[in-house]
Amino acid sequence: MSEQTIALVTGANKGIGYEIAVGLGALGWRVGVGARDEERRETAVAKLRAAGVDAFGVPLDVTDDASVTGAAGLIEESAGRLDVLVNNAGITGGVPQMPTTVGPATVRTVVETNVIGVIRVTNAMLPLLRRSASPRIVNMSSGVGSLTRQTTPGSDTGPISVAYTPSKTFLNAVTVQYAKELRDTGILVNAACPGYCATDLNGFRGVRTPEQGAAVAIRLSTLPDDGPSGGFFDDEGVVPW
Repeated sequence: MSEQTIALVTGANKGIGYEIAVGLGALGWRVGVGARDEERRETAVAKLRAAGVDAFGVPLDVTDDASVTGAAGLIEESAGRLDVLVNNAGITGGVPQMPTTVGPATVRTVVETNVIGVIRVTNAMLPLLRRSASPRIVNMSSGVGSLTRQTTPGSDTGPISVAYTPSKTFLNAVTVQYAKELRDTGILVNAACPGYCATDLNGFRGVRTPEQGAAVAIRLSTLPDDGPSGGFFDDEGVVPW
């Protein structure tokens, strides 16, 4: 197997995911660009390669068992292992999401991508991660998923959202459970808050750039072996649960 570090970033064809791929590629890593849309995926790969990144496309729909299994098989065949998994793919579910009027299908769809999708991909990639000397898992969460921030008077956590916001709280809890189970394996699992970045996820209303949002994921991807696991972090440090 190559000594080159191998990473997979889901939802990496645009926005924060793409910038995470840029940052990891700048370290000399080989980066898998996970994305559903073939045209966008291959366009992103070509753009990354033109910038000097050793990138390769990974067809990946996090909501589809067969797609995820196929992605794991592709990485095993091409690299033999996986060192870093960044679970970045996510959706908002659209608006409005008022608790009293939302359709249950909206909540179900968001959770399927933002939470169950992370579990599906992580479990498929774990055999490959276990072959790494310093495996890392980074789950891209959001500060809106912090119950502390949600319940602090005056704290700006965006509009009321009964699908997207709780999905990030759910993801944070899932992250902790993985960290607890994998405590003695050397696999570090953490959640990252990129901040309010201008991406198509929010209609480009954010105040930070995707590149700024990617920084915390890159930092957590490169943690030393004695680094934290089961934590929730942003650029400033620990985010309260």
